[in-house]
Amino acid sequence: MGTELWNIVDVEATCWRGAPPPGSANEIIEIGLSVIDAATGERVSRHGLPVRPGRSEVSAFCTELTGITPEMVEGAVTFDEACRWLVTEHRSAERPWASWGDYDRRQFERQCAMTGVDYPFGDRHVNAKRVFAEVYGMRKKMPGMARALDTAGLPLEGRHHRGEDDAWNIAALVAHLVERGAWPDAEAADTGKPVSTA
Repeated sequence: MGTELWNIVDVEATCWRGAPPPGSANEIIEIGLSVIDAATGERVSRHGLPVRPGRSEVSAFCTELTGITPEMVEGAVTFDEACRWLVTEHRSAERPWASWGDYDRRQFERQCAMTGVDYPFGDRHVNAKRVFAEVYGMRKKMPGMARALDTAGLPLEGRHHRGEDDAWNIAALVAHLVERGAWPDAEAADTGKPVSTA
């Protein structure tokens, strides 16, 4: 049996209790990435990369939610460097990838458009939340990651709302879907179309 490596991605971004301060925008401050072999369901590796925001700051609310402090991102890589890391270290332009919902994909699209940085991914993307919801008949109210773990009988490992931990947990949910024979193959992954598990 061959390998079918997927990148499972979860990002944390600057956020505020209310509206962003004037001149600020949501920016990625952590990229969590786990690699899974979708042929076997094995989680192969996990990574967390802090990213320095250029137009916003980590608020107290953001720290409370994620545990990420301003000091943790002060000397981190830039968004441009982070995108290059994805391409060179994790072959993000070639490998299929998945995230829990479409927020992560859209955040990369928005931030790349805002900064002029090349989008680091190819077009083979799967919304793992949608696949899980279809398998469990939860399409009307698609579950958050924590609820999905509970539904699948899996533990939440690490801290929720930390990119590295969330990507690892999402990879566990993907592994669970692989085991059920419900995960689409790489050729079925397409950013613009829903993935059918029929």
